[in-house]
Amino acid sequence: MNSPKSRPLEVACPSCGKTVAWREDNAHRPFCSERCKLIDLGAWADESHRIAGESAMDGMDIDALLARADRDDMPQ
Repeated sequence: MNSPKSRPLEVACPSCGKTVAWREDNAHRPFCSERCKLIDLGAWADESHRIAGESAMDGMDIDALLARADRDDMPQ
């Protein structure tokens, strides 16, 4: 296991590539800073980052589900 004298694991920041020590006191790990963390979050939010694979639903499926939900919610 890690002894007190051993060096912590070092990883590359996913945003900028800077080397970062993977330690419990690094609140931003695996990122080097809050800035890089927010840049990555923004990339997910604007869909620049994606998980590979086919979408579970396309826009047509979603529209059909919403229309069906609207019909089901209407009083009879």
